[in-house]
Amino acid sequence: QVLAVESGGGLVQVGGSLRLSCTPSGGTIRLYDIHWYRRAPGKQREYVASIPAFGFPDYADFVKGRFRISRDDTQNTVWLQLDNLQPEDTAVYYCNTRAGSFAWGQGTQVTVSSGAWGQGTQVTVAS
Repeated sequence: QVLAVESGGGLVQVGGSLRLSCTPSGGTIRLYDIHWYRRAPGKQREYVASIPAFGFPDYADFVKGRFRISRDDTQNTVWLQLDNLQPEDTAVYYCNTRAGSFAWGQGTQVTVSSGAWGQGTQVTVAS
């Protein structure tokens, strides 16, 4: 079965940008409408944007011109450009076909921080 593979997430400050990629493993995006979704902590998965095999992209209302979806079938990749990120955009982002034909991948985590401090990194020294 074709597996959706997402990448490109990370930790950014408010107003920052990220570029997410969707490249299915073991299959092709050709002839498929590809959708991006996201799931924030404690919330249901929601639709973000989509791009048909032929035609124009579509966006959820909350995108408000901040995100842009594109595709290159020769590279077998769909991108989601995220600009002017806000804390409410923090979520795991997933891609799939309109009908959910791919096996769902693990998604890619996008975290938008409103503080000057980062989340830190854990260091553990074992004796």
